[in-house]
Amino acid sequence: MLQRERAARASDVHLYDYLKEEVGYRLADRVFDIKRKFRLAANLGCGRGYVSKHIVPESVEELIMCDLSPTWLEQAQCSGQISVQKKVVDEENLPFQPESLELSDGVFMAAVFGGDTLFELRSSLQLAELERCGGIAPHISPFTEIRDIGSLLTRAGFTMLTVDTDEIVVDYPSMFELMWDVKGMGENNAARNRKLHLGRDTMFAAAAIYDHLYGREKEGRRGVPATFQIIYMLGWKPDSSQPKPLSRGSGEVSLKDLYRLDEVIQETKKMPLDNPEKKE
Repeated sequence: MLQRERAARASDVHLYDYLKEEVGYRLADRVFDIKRKFRLAANLGCGRGYVSKHIVPESVEELIMCDLSPTWLEQAQCSGQISVQKKVVDEENLPFQPESLELSDGVFMAAVFGGDTLFELRSSLQLAELERCGGIAPHISPFTEIRDIGSLLTRAGFTMLTVDTDEIVVDYPSMFELMWDVKGMGENNAARNRKLHLGRDTMFAAAAIYDHLYGREKEGRRGVPATFQIIYMLGWKPDSSQPKPLSRGSGEVSLKDLYRLDEVIQETKKMPLDNPEKKE
């Protein structure tokens, strides 16, 4: 909460939107891919409107924008073509009543940082601290592993799950510019057991290790890459209208016959098959 508010109140807050802007655009594009119009939707953790500014009336009639930071929420933008409400909401204590967003067949979509995010920074800090201090402490907030996403969605009651990942690599002049931008995004370490002080010699050692292990020349300039792994997830609320798997043993085609699939389709006559001999 405090990190978000400090970041939101900075005069140059817009300079650090580039990563979330890109992720928000890609997530909104996935919303547009669903050929259906939702009466009411909620944008949890909306930040400065990274997703909402791309939502079109063909996809959503009314959008509730929610964030824990009042300042970010005040700054949040929308497309201007849809009806919008803004609410200060703790994502762990949602105020919505059951069935209030979609009466049936609703969908949940989200994007989170994956476990490989900032692996270059993490390993450089660990090596430097191990050398200078004889041990390591967590300096980067823990991220979700992709193998856990499916289980979490299933336990939450969603069905027809889709999970995929994307990587965004950003080049920085050095480790220090990266850390400055992460702080500007409001994404600096929020772990309770974090070490509050990191010595200057350890910081310089980490920067040197970062450059040595990952540094590269690009367009005549030397810099360091930072990897941001983005996990996108989608799950549908169970509904009787959704397709369901056939019961076990009801299959009529054996997998061993896949090599002659065209013949099988012609034999079963359950699907139309173009006959090249009849084409002009």
